[in-house]
Amino acid sequence: MRKDFLPFSKPSVSETAIADVCDSIRSGWLAMGPKTVDFEKKFAGYVGAKFAISVNSATAGLHLAVMAVTEPGDEVITTPMTFASTVNAIIYSNAVPILADIDPVTFNIDPKKIEEKITAKTKAIIPVHFAGRPCDMDAIEKIAAKYNLAIIEDSAHALGASYHGRKIGAGKGARHIAVFSFHPTKNITTGEGGMITTDDEKAADQMSVQRQNGMDKGAWNRFGAKGKSHYDIFRPGLKYQMMDIQAAIGRDQLKYLEQFNSRRTAIVERYNDAFADIKGLTVPAPIETNCVHSWHIYTPLIESDELGFTRDEFMEKMKAYNIGTAYHYQALHLFSAYARITGLKKGDMPVSELIGEKIVSLPLFPAMSDQDVADVIEAVKNVCK
Repeated sequence: MRKDFLPFSKPSVSETAIADVCDSIRSGWLAMGPKTVDFEKKFAGYVGAKFAISVNSATAGLHLAVMAVTEPGDEVITTPMTFASTVNAIIYSNAVPILADIDPVTFNIDPKKIEEKITAKTKAIIPVHFAGRPCDMDAIEKIAAKYNLAIIEDSAHALGASYHGRKIGAGKGARHIAVFSFHPTKNITTGEGGMITTDDEKAADQMSVQRQNGMDKGAWNRFGAKGKSHYDIFRPGLKYQMMDIQAAIGRDQLKYLEQFNSRRTAIVERYNDAFADIKGLTVPAPIETNCVHSWHIYTPLIESDELGFTRDEFMEKMKAYNIGTAYHYQALHLFSAYARITGLKKGDMPVSELIGEKIVSLPLFPAMSDQDVADVIEAVKNVCK
């Protein structure tokens, strides 16, 4: 058994990024500034979008995106297999969250279930690319076009993923937005932070203004030598900007994204090979043709009927081997707050509920050594034998 604890995730930040953060601190420009603008430009270029709007979290990005495409009382359809941020963004935009169940193989929202939930009040769909596996965007976009709905892709897990030859986050025209996360567990990090991408200039303008208290887009520079002291406020806004000290990390991380994701994929391949014959452990389904999985998390299922213990017991057993695990996710409507808001109860989202009882996340991050990977494999085999 390994002597030190292996966490579920750990970020890799280069000395170059650390030096750039120090440069920002020494310069006195800590808040949103030229490094943030540069990061936005580089990020937009990477995913293939016209606009990239940096924010202080993906939650903030989702909130801005929902406000850009809905009015109070509108309904927004999303998945129960996601973090609370997705639904919180809908609620705090004064819209109504409507949950549609997931596909049992991909764990992504089921397009057939989306169409069943559409009413006259429906104005948007938020598909979540769970674990980094792209949703069935052809089907979702067809539904959106049929009912004149906006799409906000919750891409918190999916940086570097692609669907049918297009990067997740690439622009798709009017009322189509994507939101990414830079939390320390994500494929790249800025500590906390996020990015919105879109080709919709109207939505981009609104989100850019609302992220800085409703001030006009160039107001971040008002204290600089070339900035303007006077500004206008176009609509009530929020304080959602990214800081230059975050962008200093982010623009360096972006250089390593493909390398990071390649390492994640290599680890996943070792896991899949090692776990293929373990009875009672179901590995993630193969990626769909002409798609790229970003492998934010690796989520096998614990089949308790075959193994003789539950997912929670599996996680405790892994701790005994000094291996960290995580839980992504309990079906959202089973949390007390969202049960009250949605009116849903146990049994209403059967696929999400079943997956939520079985799913576990194993360690997966680029800095894992080959020995770390071997330790995880050995521990899983010992626990499941």
